[in-house]
Amino acid sequence: MTETPKPLVQFSDDQAAAYDAVTDMLRQAGVDLDDGLLQPPRGEAGVMALVGKAGSGKTLLLAQLYKALADAGVDIVSGDYESRKKGERRTLAVLAPTNKAASVLRLRGVPATTIHRILYTPVYDPEYERIAEWLAGNGDKPEIEGLSEEALNRAVAFYEKNKSMPGALAAAGLRGSDFITGWKRREEPLDIGFVDESSMLDDRQFDDLKEIFPTLLLFGDPAQLAPVNQSGAMVFDALPDDRKLELKRVHRQDADNPILDLAHALADPQLEFHDFEQMIEDSARRDDRVVWGQRVEVDLMARSPVLVWRNATRIRLINAFRKVYGAPEDALMEGEPLICDGIELPLKHRKKRLDLEARGLIKGAQVIYLGPGRKPGFSRLHVMGAEDPQVSAASIVKIEMPDEEEPFIPYAARMGATFLHGAAVTIHKAQGSQWGTVQVFAPDLYAAARMGRVEAGQPLWKRLAYVAITRAEGRLIWVVRNRLSKPTSSLPVDDLRAAATPTLKLEAETE
Repeated sequence: MTETPKPLVQFSDDQAAAYDAVTDMLRQAGVDLDDGLLQPPRGEAGVMALVGKAGSGKTLLLAQLYKALADAGVDIVSGDYESRKKGERRTLAVLAPTNKAASVLRLRGVPATTIHRILYTPVYDPEYERIAEWLAGNGDKPEIEGLSEEALNRAVAFYEKNKSMPGALAAAGLRGSDFITGWKRREEPLDIGFVDESSMLDDRQFDDLKEIFPTLLLFGDPAQLAPVNQSGAMVFDALPDDRKLELKRVHRQDADNPILDLAHALADPQLEFHDFEQMIEDSARRDDRVVWGQRVEVDLMARSPVLVWRNATRIRLINAFRKVYGAPEDALMEGEPLICDGIELPLKHRKKRLDLEARGLIKGAQVIYLGPGRKPGFSRLHVMGAEDPQVSAASIVKIEMPDEEEPFIPYAARMGATFLHGAAVTIHKAQGSQWGTVQVFAPDLYAAARMGRVEAGQPLWKRLAYVAITRAEGRLIWVVRNRLSKPTSSLPVDDLRAAATPTLKLEAETE
């Protein structure tokens, strides 16, 4: 057997071994990367997991495997359009549990989508489906009444650059409600699935994915926090040893990354909380990527929430944030951050629920409020990390108050998408997200350390600290005092409006 050709990037020994093992798995599924031979799907290759701590190279491997499959001629399923003419062509879908996690991969050139977008498929209007088939290379250039040659050329240019079918049709001047008539649960299985941030999966999601993908590769970090309802276990923990690959060497340009150094120091069983804080303080003296913070920097909270452990801390910080910005008690200000807490719609509005979720309003989605919509109870929103981020939706916004059982609701429709304030979030909810700068509220982790709680054999404070600090892409602020700075400017929104695709609108009505 010829040796699997390696990508041009330089792999470590454990990365090369993992790449070979995945290549063998794909060969069993009929995809031979040695010679680019693609056979029709022929049964299951099953589930394999590739696990490793932050910086071990999981994302690099995922990106290289995606590129090798794409170069071999495997079609990429994005979740926004699937051709009916795929026949026995081999396909790959790259998935993440949240919009933010998917957007991290897209920034690295991997066309990822959310798990939800794969569970449900869009139904296209037959007239505009002809454009989609043409863009996908499965049909001749159509003639559509009302669409000029110039409009179709804009669609081609957009699709070639971004590989987003809704974005391409929007570039031609169409609205989402013109070409997407509804959504349906996937009826037929797909082929090969890669799932990033798989430590966030619960058993139900894992079962759904196994039904859809006969060949499934999970990428995950065993040091993160397991889903709340999983009793400390992650879905890949139960896989047999020969189906679980572990990367142990730390990379990520990596030798001089003080944030990763701190994250991996937490593996020392002798390390106590005060020792860890001393390490942070020492690191802050040497490197400006680590900051020993005396207060929460309020200017950062609108786009990068403060990470906390306790709900009571989260609520106090949110109310302090609103107070220092002078937010009115009975309304939201433009630029306030929100977190989607689910959809409150009766069963008869199933299509509207799917419309909202397909546009990124899934539980845990980070959203920026841009102002009231055209109808009472509607909000204009920017969904962070979504491919088409601007949406107008019926909204129920709940702002929790200190020492109050019931939240204050400054803005509400009778039913629709529900939101909590997002200036601070729990570390559990932050999993799968990354921000350029992250603020971690250290007094909460100290409280967890004093309680002595253990999760899956590891002190809880260490798991919390690991997840929290590895959310930081470039700078970590370890906040040691319960104080808030004053804002230096108003809440920003102009950059979000400028970045939006102005022609794509989906008015998710609930009346």
